[in-house]
Amino acid sequence: MITPTKGIGPDRALLAVGAQIILQLNRPLTVSQTWARLREWRLENDHLAPLSFGWFVLALDILYALGLIELQDDLLKVRSGNAAPTLR
Repeated sequence: MITPTKGIGPDRALLAVGAQIILQLNRPLTVSQTWARLREWRLENDHLAPLSFGWFVLALDILYALGLIELQDDLLKVRSGNAAPTLR
């Protein structure tokens, strides 16, 4: 699920979808805008495997858990600096 498996192709693995999401976030976007841009990007780049909104949200969850994105003022942003803050 997170990485490709026998039943989940490389273009549908959550890490791959997460990377595709990061490509869309060249500026802060709403979740809806990000979803729309991702769908357009996947069509333009011949990623024809179906991608549900639920799968998109799971990929967002992975990115958030890894400390790569944040939601601020209802906008998704790529985090700058260190991926995950250290706890001291």
